[in-house]
Amino acid sequence: MPAITLPDGSVRRFDGAVTGTTVAAAIGPGLARAALAMKLDGKLVDLSTPIEHDSSLVFVTRKDEAALEMIRHDAAHVLAEAVQALFPGTQVTIGPSIENGFYYDFARNEPFTPEDFPAIEAKMREIISRNAPFERSVIDREEGIAFFAAKGEKYKAELIQDLPKSETITLYKQGEWIDLCRGPHMRGTGDVGNAFKLMKVAGAYWRGDHRNAMLSRIYGTAWRDQKELDAYLHMLEEAERRDHRRIGKDMGLFHMQEEAAGSIFWHPKGWKLYRAAEDYMRRRLDEGGYQEVKTPQLVDRALWEASGHWEKFREHMFIASVEDEDKLLALKPMNCPCHVQIFRQGIRSYRELPLRMAEFGACHRYEPSGALHGIMRVRAFTQDDAHIFCTEDQIASETVRFVALLSSVYADFGFPTFRVKFSDRPATRAGSNETWDKAEGALREACATAGVEYELNPGEGAFYGPKLEFVLRDAIGRDWQCGTLQVDFVLPERLDAEYVGEDGARHRPVMLHRAILGSFERFLGILIEQYAGRFPLWLAPVQAAVATIVSDADDYAREVARRMQAAGLSVKLDLSNQKINAKVREHSLQHVPVIAVVGRKEAEQGTVALRRLGGEAQELLPLDEAIRGLAEEATPPDLRRAKTSP
Repeated sequence: MPAITLPDGSVRRFDGAVTGTTVAAAIGPGLARAALAMKLDGKLVDLSTPIEHDSSLVFVTRKDEAALEMIRHDAAHVLAEAVQALFPGTQVTIGPSIENGFYYDFARNEPFTPEDFPAIEAKMREIISRNAPFERSVIDREEGIAFFAAKGEKYKAELIQDLPKSETITLYKQGEWIDLCRGPHMRGTGDVGNAFKLMKVAGAYWRGDHRNAMLSRIYGTAWRDQKELDAYLHMLEEAERRDHRRIGKDMGLFHMQEEAAGSIFWHPKGWKLYRAAEDYMRRRLDEGGYQEVKTPQLVDRALWEASGHWEKFREHMFIASVEDEDKLLALKPMNCPCHVQIFRQGIRSYRELPLRMAEFGACHRYEPSGALHGIMRVRAFTQDDAHIFCTEDQIASETVRFVALLSSVYADFGFPTFRVKFSDRPATRAGSNETWDKAEGALREACATAGVEYELNPGEGAFYGPKLEFVLRDAIGRDWQCGTLQVDFVLPERLDAEYVGEDGARHRPVMLHRAILGSFERFLGILIEQYAGRFPLWLAPVQAAVATIVSDADDYAREVARRMQAAGLSVKLDLSNQKINAKVREHSLQHVPVIAVVGRKEAEQGTVALRRLGGEAQELLPLDEAIRGLAEEATPPDLRRAKTSP
């Protein structure tokens, strides 16, 4: 007689084994209609799973987050059935749910194209309308191999062959179509709903190995309802419009080329943007009590072996050999071991702690060419990196201080809110369980002191310590993980960092690894897309264009540009023979925030007509007033605050 405990604490008892379907019906017809799956003692399973012992039970309905992944998983099965119905002879391989959707890989002599999508989608809707139940069955390993081999499905047979001997082989049937799958699934194909869309096709090697056959992968997206699907498709349109690669090219900010894959060629305007962000961050670090350092690019492997990075990151390092010295060097992929070397010079005292050591550290990491993405995913990048050497008692206060700085920086860049994830110990890690208990406890206590609410991100900590991940949400609802704070008891031990305490004895410092932007390159890519190239004046590479209506105003335009530049503004002078509407259009395409239009009238009166990017109206102002207002607006937020503070 299993006793089933529900989320509200109530208990239902049954005479014998029951299924989730039976329990839902016993609770009420509304739940029976809404329940798609269930979490049995915390594990997501089919509603048809027998419940034979006392258990806790949570039903999953369409409104729950867990339902979204199941909708996408089931949509992949529906896609596979539709493809095999329309294109006989096509073999199915694997089809998982992924972020925002799903895909399925097919073995077919002729690759699919987007022109195939309308017919496939129509067949998928037909399968969904049939609402065939998902039926699970267990099959013997050899029987399963023979079953799929007889159907000509050699990839499925190979998957079963390679599964661990302890693995239970399960099939799922939907109508007459059967697939190899661990599950779980919803009740039937009808639960997928019609809020889906096929998105693109791509080539994919079987099992990701280039030595294997090339498969045809169809990607799709699926959501709980049409409103969610429409919102996602709108976001994709916005993302394409805001793509930093296109905007970067249009504005002449940077370019990339094969001869330096994963590295950026910054053009003058792009470097101006970069320097604006770097100068701002340097001022904030100076204000925050950080000491800036610079460490070598090439470092002997011995240091990376001592720190543990050689074992963990060797495959991502660029290596250089020095033949006459018989040495193997690595371009540094991160800055932390080098900062410990600076800390170790001389005898450190507890009076020096906390010691905040910052570096705009140029790092290199090998990323596969297929993973590179504009300036968001590169091989050469600069971290706004810093390490705080402190005592255990200082962890909480330094966390409070760091979170305040990070919050202020994000707000200045246009991100007033963020989420925090707490990433705890990974499966492969350095240090003892006792050390990790201490580090995780200290970070949780620091979060409580700093008033930081977080969601758990299990197993995603660094190999040397737990971390907080700070996640920004941009203007179109995408999340970007940027800042981090990590508590590290391991590297100071491995690299023999110590200080003399108040008791005169030697102690290990705690090392707080922290970043705010993460990498300048990626953060600037995020900013380009956040603002769609329409930067606030303090960040804009060109802050104002001075454009003449007639050539008679050329001398006055030169004077306007000169005085704006003297006030610290970045100005482009446009004395071309184009008509003013063409000039406005050209500078608007370049995302220049302000266009100062001058003609005979403005020259005679000592005024300028200011036109804002994206606006039609003009504001006629005396030149001095216009320059004063623009210079104030172009002042970085931190300097503006400094002017007004007592």
